[in-house]
Amino acid sequence: MSYRVGILTLSDKGARGEREDRSGPAIAEMMEQAGYEVVYRRLMSDELEPMKKELARVCDENVCDLLLTTGGTGFSLRDQTPEATLAVAERHAPGIAEGMRYSSLQITPHAMLSRGVSVLRGQTLIVNLPGSVKAVRENLRFILPCLSHGLGILTGRESECGTPKEDHHTGEER
Repeated sequence: MSYRVGILTLSDKGARGEREDRSGPAIAEMMEQAGYEVVYRRLMSDELEPMKKELARVCDENVCDLLLTTGGTGFSLRDQTPEATLAVAERHAPGIAEGMRYSSLQITPHAMLSRGVSVLRGQTLIVNLPGSVKAVRENLRFILPCLSHGLGILTGRESECGTPKEDHHTGEER
């Protein structure tokens, strides 16, 4: 089953053209290799209000099933991705962010400095990834095995037990 993925890179320097976005393309590559369809990509500055509006818009317009952000999860005063994400959340999905931090701690103690969160808005899962390419790849490797099941339940394509749902009108699996 293919799920639609959006990628939002948050970087002041990237938005000003002073730094190449390498983490967004790394996410796209990994997600496409895993069978996901990348349907949205955008690079924005670390401004809180525009970030909140864009996160809400992408979810409310059902642009994608999974919205992966990259950048803005550290301790800098400009790092506001978790705050923007929490502001648009309807429900929390903390296990994903907790799992990424736990797994990353096996690689580097700096993982405890990540403030990334994971939440649900409508039928979209939002996951904050770090900004470095290395950390993006590591964190995606940790969560990829569970994402499709979670997205299946979120979007109604799977039942709670992980089996495909049957369409009651046609009798076919969906």
